[in-house]
Amino acid sequence: MSPVRPSAPLPLDVPGPGTGSSLPAATVTPDARIIDLSGTWRFRWWPTVESAPAGMEDPAFDDSDWGTIAVPSSFVMPVHDATVAGPHGAPAYTNVRYPFPVDPPHPPAANPVGDHRLRFVLDVPPARATLRFDGIEGAADIWLNGVLLGSTRGSRLPDDFAVGDLLLAGANVLVVRVHQFSAASYLEDQDCWWLPGIFRAVTLRERPAGGVDDVHVIAAWGGAGATLRVDVETTADAVEIELVELGLAVPAGETVPVPGASPWSAEAPTLFTLRVRTPAETVETAIGFRSVAIVDGVFTVNGAPVQLRGVNRHEHHPDFGRHVPRAVVEAELALMKRSNINAIRTSHYPPDPLMLELADRLGFWVIDEADFETHGFGPGDWRDNPTDDPAWEAALRDRAARMVERDRNHPCIVLWSLGNEAGTGRNLAAMAAEIRSRDTTRPLHYEGDQASADVDVWSQMYPSHATVEMIGRSEEPALADADLDARRRAMPFVLCEYAHAMGTGPGGMSEYQQLFDTYPRLMGGFIWEWLEHGIHVERDGQRMTAYGGDFGEPLHDGNFVLDGLVAADRTPRVQLADLAAVFAPLVLEIDAAAAVVAVRSRLDHVDSSAYALRWRIDTAAGTIASGALDAPPLPPRGRATISLPPDVAARLTQPGHVVTVEAVERGDRPWAPAGTGVAATATVSAGPITAPAPAAAAAPVTLDALRLDPATGAVIALGGLPVADWRLELWRAPTDNDRGRAWDEPDGPIYAQRWTDLGLHRLVSRLVSVERAADHVTVVTRVGAAATDAAVDCTWRWTAEPDGLRLTLDVVPNDRWPAGWTAHWARVGVSFVLPGTMDRVDWFGRGPGPAYPDNGQAALPGWYAKTVAGLQERTARPQESGSRAEVRWARIGAAGGGNPALTVVAEPAIALTVRPWSTEALAAVDHDHLLHGDGRTHVVLDLAQAGAGTAACGPGPLPPYRLTARRVQGSILFTPTATPSTEDRR
Repeated sequence: MSPVRPSAPLPLDVPGPGTGSSLPAATVTPDARIIDLSGTWRFRWWPTVESAPAGMEDPAFDDSDWGTIAVPSSFVMPVHDATVAGPHGAPAYTNVRYPFPVDPPHPPAANPVGDHRLRFVLDVPPARATLRFDGIEGAADIWLNGVLLGSTRGSRLPDDFAVGDLLLAGANVLVVRVHQFSAASYLEDQDCWWLPGIFRAVTLRERPAGGVDDVHVIAAWGGAGATLRVDVETTADAVEIELVELGLAVPAGETVPVPGASPWSAEAPTLFTLRVRTPAETVETAIGFRSVAIVDGVFTVNGAPVQLRGVNRHEHHPDFGRHVPRAVVEAELALMKRSNINAIRTSHYPPDPLMLELADRLGFWVIDEADFETHGFGPGDWRDNPTDDPAWEAALRDRAARMVERDRNHPCIVLWSLGNEAGTGRNLAAMAAEIRSRDTTRPLHYEGDQASADVDVWSQMYPSHATVEMIGRSEEPALADADLDARRRAMPFVLCEYAHAMGTGPGGMSEYQQLFDTYPRLMGGFIWEWLEHGIHVERDGQRMTAYGGDFGEPLHDGNFVLDGLVAADRTPRVQLADLAAVFAPLVLEIDAAAAVVAVRSRLDHVDSSAYALRWRIDTAAGTIASGALDAPPLPPRGRATISLPPDVAARLTQPGHVVTVEAVERGDRPWAPAGTGVAATATVSAGPITAPAPAAAAAPVTLDALRLDPATGAVIALGGLPVADWRLELWRAPTDNDRGRAWDEPDGPIYAQRWTDLGLHRLVSRLVSVERAADHVTVVTRVGAAATDAAVDCTWRWTAEPDGLRLTLDVVPNDRWPAGWTAHWARVGVSFVLPGTMDRVDWFGRGPGPAYPDNGQAALPGWYAKTVAGLQERTARPQESGSRAEVRWARIGAAGGGNPALTVVAEPAIALTVRPWSTEALAAVDHDHLLHGDGRTHVVLDLAQAGAGTAACGPGPLPPYRLTARRVQGSILFTPTATPSTEDRR
């Protein structure tokens, strides 16, 4: 084997492929040797290539004063501080903008390099071998034993180098110089950290003469069952192909029927082992039989319509950067399955091969996306965009080809994507042609060209609900080109990104899902995104989650990198539970009047026999009864109505009972044990709730127990319970969505800015009057802010009842608020402070997690209890969070029981927020580790709240969830009392 070696590294400003030996082969498991070169390498970082020492590629170079680094990893990550000698750069986050001048194809002059060196020993070197790098972010020059192998381009794609003639018995030296930027960086602006390094596996692969060089599989499923075609690249004279489980010999290069096979789907991921043997080598790969087609504008797999309930997934780890260890990938995909996610878009590059292997095995529909995004040209009106420049065609075709050649045998992949946010241009057609020349079994996707000229499905990101419904009805505006219009109208529609999961929110997921369930043209969509890209660092002796700007970047996009359903360490955020409820494979709904539960299946290919239905009845005392529902399996997308048992129906007529029906896994699954919940619904019986009895009977409360500040009319004590900072609250600590401008209202307000303009964060109250009578105390206040004449008039009417003091509050805005929904409030609430010893909350309402008017789908009615600390939903950037919805009864008291305590009963129900810090303190800090309690318990009882929306990127709250300036009324009964000492409920 004598490959032609390049005489010099590929120039960094050449917009083309690297110089690897060939296109990668499909991923298979061979019996030939594979030597893993991962582990500890020598490492040194240099601010520019000119500052690096000469001759470091020489095997005799002395690197004894270098530090060490783990490979794979991203070398700029802070975790390397203890092992890397000297500086090693820093992460940098940008979303749309390049972190260097837009001067294609030239990289910046300030272009750091990371030099990696590895000594490894081979007792018997293979005569023929390839050196594979599965992923190097940046551009890399590779030397083996002093000989330049070539240069890499395409950070998230494999590069193979033929090296058999260079391997030595004994010590070998592998040297990799990673340049942070090159011309290829203009193609890799993918809304994530810039994290150079060798971040995927490095392997030395023996390639025996006459071995299996590549395997191309087309495993299809149709009306007649399974068919299979296998093409093998080899120089061997004899090839044997076997489908192992079926004992079936398969001829090469022919399409043959496969009797006895079962189809593959995300719901039933049946795999078969394909074994290919030559006299020199045997390889195996897992295959699945399935066919993808678009039929009458509907996306189908194996002849059945398919709905994608998916997430966008980046590869990120808070300590290692772009490298995600195997155990983490396995755990996160299992968590996705437990969260009812059935689809993954590999945003915005082909993933580590391990992810696709797991997706085949566990069952996911996958959009495999090319390593291509040029978003940074957008601010310059897409001038000089590589997408439309012939000089970049070879590079883009190369990226498309390498993706397909590596991944084409995976049944989980049902769509290829040309890339993301790269504008429009002639090279999209070139990439599409490249892919179709290599694989015709999957449709193509690309969102950036709304004419959809080069693809097979129509895609948008963050469309409004109204737009999605219009497209579902096929009532979208026509394209100017009649042929393109007709072509696009025959396409299914997918939301490649929607419901931006950043901070508190997103709102509107249920309404999107209802549209997907209603209109067959809608394929579903992918939440942005699966995980936050936080980076763990130590600052001032505290562990913190860093985001854009925390590493001194002169240009960054702040915490926009924190927009996931799980934290960077894969700790679920509350919105993941909500998503699981929205994506549930079975939809359950109790009709209390008829004493039945309606069940609807969202499954596309299998019946519902994998799930069992259970019921339970709860009161304040806990679960008093439970059982199973006898329900026949539903066919795919089937429906049924099931009668509840008579004793359950009887309880629905008794006050204070909660009936819950849940669907659970009937047996163990690879991702979840038997009994794991997949869907639930609950209903509350009619009539008043029956609250837990207090530990000690409370003395009758009279109006004398109400102490008011004579100057302000604010409550300062209820009985012997001190109260501080009593006020009306119209503001909340802005969420990430509150800080965004809604895409569906581009001329509308940024809520957080509107609240600031209206002074909602600095309201003051003026006492208008106090009326005292034998049976009531009425306080009238006017609440407003400096520099504006918009105000609200509040009437606080207090009356004594046998169980406590009742507040009837009437909030009326004057006529000076701006017209329309621009006069948006965050909330209408009563805010006050209690002693810090009151650190436990019991409540009847929705739980156990938080909810706002347009989210909280996982929060069901019931009896719950948590400590105040347990109520907090900590986000990397602090913001409004943690509100419990539809609370009708609550007791705030000491965790150990006893006094002091305060019980509230509300009709209609309220939202309850209890925190160890004030709203002002929450809004004042920009990192979670800076947020500390002040020794007091802060309470907000909301009569009304605004929805969360998804305006950080996408639409704002839907009209029903907007809190415009309007009259709001409510009634709350306050009772100072003792609390029972009981364990936390659910």
